[in-house]
Amino acid sequence: MTPFEIFKQDPQPTGWPAEPPEAPPWRRFPQPAGDGPRPEGELQPEDQQAYRGRTYIATADEVRAVNAAIHLRRPLLLTGDPGCGKSSLAYAIAWRLELGEVLYWGINSQTTIKDGLYRYDAISRLRDANLRKARTEGTRPGRRNRPHDVEPIENYLSLGPLGTALAPRSAGDRKPRVLLIDELDKSDVDLPNDLLDLFEEGSFDIDELARIRQQRPVVKLRTAYRKTSASDELVEVRHGHVQCHEFPIVVITSNQERQFPPAFLRRCLRHDVKRPEIEQLRQIVQQHGLRDQEELIKKFLERRDDSSLNANDQLLSALYLLNATDCGSRDELLAMILRDLRE
Repeated sequence: MTPFEIFKQDPQPTGWPAEPPEAPPWRRFPQPAGDGPRPEGELQPEDQQAYRGRTYIATADEVRAVNAAIHLRRPLLLTGDPGCGKSSLAYAIAWRLELGEVLYWGINSQTTIKDGLYRYDAISRLRDANLRKARTEGTRPGRRNRPHDVEPIENYLSLGPLGTALAPRSAGDRKPRVLLIDELDKSDVDLPNDLLDLFEEGSFDIDELARIRQQRPVVKLRTAYRKTSASDELVEVRHGHVQCHEFPIVVITSNQERQFPPAFLRRCLRHDVKRPEIEQLRQIVQQHGLRDQEELIKKFLERRDDSSLNANDQLLSALYLLNATDCGSRDELLAMILRDLRE
């Protein structure tokens, strides 16, 4: 068992331990390339999403909601308390159906529809064009830009997660992409309405490409995938227009911080993710490779039943420390980890 105290009350320096504590499986990050072999059991970067998908325990109601959304080609709007597993359901869908990496679009109060569709760095393109002109031919007064002075637009334009989700895959591949729109309730009031037509039509225009469609009818753009293997994928955009062939599996999460307009709700399938009961909690604990400590699980449920707001990962964190370390003052530590999220 790993010693709990690494940082000590003793004011004298003690140094970092020669054998540092192993991270929980859900908090392991990739080792930089070229630093030798990876420790046994360490997750590769592409396995982070797979881990979340593999360890998610879906209820019968959640399975029913996902299948309905797939058949109807409608976004699935998940509501529930923070930390109840809403976003992890998207990773479970992608992992079980072998649909590849989940496209993640995190929402905040400043997010616009264009942020999700594509990104165009016009300032960098202009700067690079001016630097190139200065290097090659100088800056003679009155000189006009020639065609070779303009940097290729595809070097400064890429699809966002929403745009990538709607972009068709290669010919003959009918698998949908998976898109997670996380915490939409944090958005500006206009964003849900901006999504209405997009979900109905499954298409959008890229203005910067539409303006040059005569000179460049086909442009290949980078996608929003983060994996090394997937980031090299290029999507052909013709005449500045993107049209999906297979509607993506869209999972939208909300912590219910505000209501959405009826017109938006009409275009979604809604499902309330319930807080797991004792049997589901046992399965979650086992999936994460932790020893089932019935006493702690019951204590977690008691706190929750007393109107305390707690997340599943608080229970997992507590179990991990109790299983992996000699944490000593158990009650004080549990009180800190299992603290009500609203306090």
